[in-house]
Amino acid sequence: MAEGTAQTTASQAPPAPAKQQFPPFDTTNFASLLIWLALTFGLLYWLMSRIALPRVAGILEARHHKINTDVLAAHAKRKEADQAATDYQKTLADARTNAQALAQDTQTRLAAEADAKRHALEAELNAKLAAAEKQIEQTKAKAMANVDQIARETAAAIVEHITGKPADTAAIAGAIAKLKV
Repeated sequence: MAEGTAQTTASQAPPAPAKQQFPPFDTTNFASLLIWLALTFGLLYWLMSRIALPRVAGILEARHHKINTDVLAAHAKRKEADQAATDYQKTLADARTNAQALAQDTQTRLAAEADAKRHALEAELNAKLAAAEKQIEQTKAKAMANVDQIARETAAAIVEHITGKPADTAAIAGAIAKLKV
């Protein structure tokens, strides 16, 4: 029985595997592989052309439009900024010119006012000086008038004191007149 079991076991043993090829290279499967390839390619082509590519094209178009819009807006803003800078420089130059003119006018006005005040002060001082000189002349004239009288009296008193006799007033007046010249 051992032999019988060995035979049964040998007959029940799986047959030795036949040499198999890699399925994509198996020529018997080429027709079905080509059909599936065509179907898959067609389906992917249809999906890409109907769904994915229009979305990508829309996104690219939107981005292109957005970039162009932003570039145009940037150019417009640059022109506005250049114009604003030009206007600012012009305004600044006008303000400088006006400030210089105002400063010159103010300086001229203040110089004229100071000159007028100086002239008024000089005129006032000249008037006061003239009045003071006149007063000095009057005081001097009064003093000189009194000097003659004082000189006569003093000379008469000295002559009377030295000689003991009253002095001649005409001789004293003549002597004083000689001294004035």
